[in-house]
Amino acid sequence: MQQLLLGNTGIQVSALGLGCLNFGSRTDKETSYRLLDQYVDAGGSFLDTSNNYAFWNEGCSGGESELLLGQWLKDRGNREHIVLATKVGAQPTIPGGGFESMEGLSRKAIEQAIDGSLRRLGTDYVDLYYAHIDDVNTPLEETMEAFDRLVRAGKVRALGCSNHHTWRVEKARIISKSHHWAPYSCIQQRYTYLRPKPGADFGVQISANDELLNYCQTHDDFSLLAYSPLLNGSYTRSDTPLPKQYESEDAQARLSVLSEVAQETGGTLNQIVLAWLLQSTPTTLSIIAASKPEQLQENLDSLNIRLTQDQLLRLYTAG
Repeated sequence: MQQLLLGNTGIQVSALGLGCLNFGSRTDKETSYRLLDQYVDAGGSFLDTSNNYAFWNEGCSGGESELLLGQWLKDRGNREHIVLATKVGAQPTIPGGGFESMEGLSRKAIEQAIDGSLRRLGTDYVDLYYAHIDDVNTPLEETMEAFDRLVRAGKVRALGCSNHHTWRVEKARIISKSHHWAPYSCIQQRYTYLRPKPGADFGVQISANDELLNYCQTHDDFSLLAYSPLLNGSYTRSDTPLPKQYESEDAQARLSVLSEVAQETGGTLNQIVLAWLLQSTPTTLSIIAASKPEQLQENLDSLNIRLTQDQLLRLYTAG
């Protein structure tokens, strides 16, 4: 599988990361192991989880995904071959709580969370540690200093953020640079081929916008990753309508061109979306998800599609 540099960290990651959100909860152990093995057999090595996955699933309180991954890493004995990413900031602090009670990004929260994640993952370090959701109630200086301490302690190799506005990312990076602290090297944001309607609300999630895309394009030390790139199957499944945030004439125009390019290449709509993200500017690494081997294989096969400059231009200008 194609490997790409993550920001200026020197860490190489697979062009497609595997999202492990439901592993160990909605996706049982046997199926999770099968999907992880399939991904690694295809040359993948970039696994994405979080300390709060997946507290919203029935019978879960968070940490289930990390526990499953920790068991799999131990059983396979392949920790040194895996680029392991997890997150902090969005785990509820009270039983049965939701995002309204999330832990945040204070020094105390970060220090407690990393130790819990390392214990569940069965490792003494993670390769990439994300600030999961921005915490405007904690000074950025406190957050970035706490993250830097983890890097200096060897518990974390590189830092990223998710669900942050561009100006907050830049402010955090300026603070880190001024103090010679480890900076954010990437951002993972909601991003797909279709564009949200103006004013679309995703709750705690933040969608990539033109400002962020321009920022990533002009900062070669900062990588862009996309979560929910396939909109939970909305591109191809008749029983999964488009989220209301994407329902627009713009979306219909872009879907039309997407279908044309799929027919020209012989790929599926999902595959064209993933190929477009990877081959457009800025280059975007997608975090893919699957609950069945055939779904994962469809995603992996997107790496075999090479879009022409004409196709990229038509996709970019549609709508």
